[in-house]
Amino acid sequence: MPDIFDTPITYLKGVGPKKAELFAKELGINTYDDLLNYFPFRYVDKSQVVNISDIKSDAVYVQIKGVVRSLASTGDKRMKYITVKVADATGSIDLVFFRGLKWVLNTFVTGKSFFIFGKPSVFRNSYNFVHPEVEEDSGEPQTVSGPRLEGIYSTTEKLKNAGLGSRGIGFLIRELLNQTSTMIRENMPDYLLKKYQLADRKSALLNIHFPQQAKNIEPAVKRLKFEELLFIQLDLLTQKNYLRQKISGHRFEQVGELFMTYYEKKLPFELTNAQKRVIREMRIDMKTGRQMNRLLQGDVGSGKTLVALMMSLLAIDNGFQACIMAPTEILARQHFNTITKMLDDMEVEVALLTGSTKKKQRTFIHERLMSGQLNLLIGTHAVIEDAVQFSQLGFVVIDEQHRFGVLQRARLWKKSTVAPHVLVMTATPIPRTLAMTLYGNLDVSVIDELPPGRKPIKTVHYFDSKRLLVNGFMKKQIEMGRQIYVVYPLINESENLDLKNLMDGFEQIQRDFPLPNYQVSVVHGRMKAEEKEFEMQRFVEGKTDIMVSTTVIEVGVDVPNASVMIIENAERFGLSQLHQLRGRVGRGADQSYCILMSGNKLTNEGRKRLEIMVRSNDGFEIAEADLKLRGPGDMQGTKQSGVLDLRIANLAQDGELIALTRKVAERILEKDEKLTQPENELLRNQLIKNKQKSGNWSRIS
Repeated sequence: MPDIFDTPITYLKGVGPKKAELFAKELGINTYDDLLNYFPFRYVDKSQVVNISDIKSDAVYVQIKGVVRSLASTGDKRMKYITVKVADATGSIDLVFFRGLKWVLNTFVTGKSFFIFGKPSVFRNSYNFVHPEVEEDSGEPQTVSGPRLEGIYSTTEKLKNAGLGSRGIGFLIRELLNQTSTMIRENMPDYLLKKYQLADRKSALLNIHFPQQAKNIEPAVKRLKFEELLFIQLDLLTQKNYLRQKISGHRFEQVGELFMTYYEKKLPFELTNAQKRVIREMRIDMKTGRQMNRLLQGDVGSGKTLVALMMSLLAIDNGFQACIMAPTEILARQHFNTITKMLDDMEVEVALLTGSTKKKQRTFIHERLMSGQLNLLIGTHAVIEDAVQFSQLGFVVIDEQHRFGVLQRARLWKKSTVAPHVLVMTATPIPRTLAMTLYGNLDVSVIDELPPGRKPIKTVHYFDSKRLLVNGFMKKQIEMGRQIYVVYPLINESENLDLKNLMDGFEQIQRDFPLPNYQVSVVHGRMKAEEKEFEMQRFVEGKTDIMVSTTVIEVGVDVPNASVMIIENAERFGLSQLHQLRGRVGRGADQSYCILMSGNKLTNEGRKRLEIMVRSNDGFEIAEADLKLRGPGDMQGTKQSGVLDLRIANLAQDGELIALTRKVAERILEKDEKLTQPENELLRNQLIKNKQKSGNWSRIS
């Protein structure tokens, strides 16, 4: 039987094809179900009416009741607006409209009374309302028709122009609930509702959209957050169980000559206990005959690449090929250079494949892969092209997984008839609550130690007024034989942003650090690959003292002699990005420094970020702070994951609920792995429905 909530939104009264297309494009709303699960982000109390003379602030929304006294049209065809003057017994105020002028002229008739709701603004020392919400006074005793509390929905300019502002969306949701509220079905079993004191689904949906009292909102929100997070956790855990039990993997039974030779003779330093633990965890996975799907978290400089190399050698020892895929050419090239240097004269054939690889070399690589003579392929998206075929792919490393879409990962995964073991690496430490949802279908390993001899990076914050002091410090470091990064947020000057830019900074540095005493490289994203490589290489070889760059060097550049990172307009970067940039230094035995430069005007959030950076070198602490300050959206490119496109839960605020729903999901699946028992029928049906909507990628790590 078809579900009424799968009905396309175009069939809802008041929508139609044009508005349906806008809904889909702007908000991703396609069906009745999508609209019903589009929730308000706050509520306003319209039960109170204030006197016009009592408006004292432009910081809060207020509601007034006034009679129209006059209308005035101002401006020309290019810029026209209408001012409506309304008054009550205590004073008058202007309503200003720049759009919908025909509607304004038809609606506001002199002598008519209206309720006006909005946020006052100040213009020429007087308050006014710009495009407030208005409702004609019906004269009934009730102050305002509809609920006392009104939900405010996020919208866009295009939707507003089509009559789909917050009130327009609310009107359509009311229409939808009037039609379908009797058909809302429960999707969680009664035993969960009772145990965790959750509202039923119908009352939760009614109360979140149209609460009659403020006390009704919290139980509705709790229920809907619990539901959303529980189904995410059930989905992730069923994926994990499926991968663990059903997908066969290569059995790596022997620790062979390459692995042992490297371990005993080539290691650049003794493995940390954390690295040993991680290698042991992967060794156990690879012996089971089931495919390994493991996430390796580690802070910048913690030695993840070394672990990836050793596990690649294990695969090669067992007669298989390995592949490392990185999101950028710079990072892929860095891995290639680092690994070939680590292997030195060992009999392991390694190749680099990127978008800029010449055709002749590309053909050679393809042939060596197919013949099985090429042991380890390192590259960018180029490694997933159809022409790239392996003889026997057994181990795959995906670096910075969040930068790859699931379809891209699937193409690499399918290059082997038997599933290769998969290691996902990230240098961005992930807070526990984020990892539970973003990578909840993977086993997790953490490298939480730095290699011996690494000194903590000293981080300071200076305002622009300390520029001469910073220049003097830079010159002293260069005299000591050190190298310096200077990172800018922009390449060229922006008309809209008062920020330092790379080209101006490059010219200034050339003036402050003139030839022949100082050599300067410049690298940014608009340069051709070979130009970037040339400049990078000059810096790597020590031929230049200063690298002027954008965030293109955030990952992938490893120069042990570089001891100073200067970040211009540091207040404009997120915490995780600042931490990544700082991780470019501190890779040698010398003391390293990170200098955060900023203008004098800082927002509270900008100031907090810089204070956290100065205080802590711990990537996990910084990631937790970043999640609280910014939310998950910017941290992990989460939109492409399909997991974190949350409707109501908030990963920054709902850590306890995430942990609880994870435990609940684990307990349910321990007792009823396939959800076939009668009491779990509702859960099973909802999971199936969710998979039908989103596509089932459970076999792709």
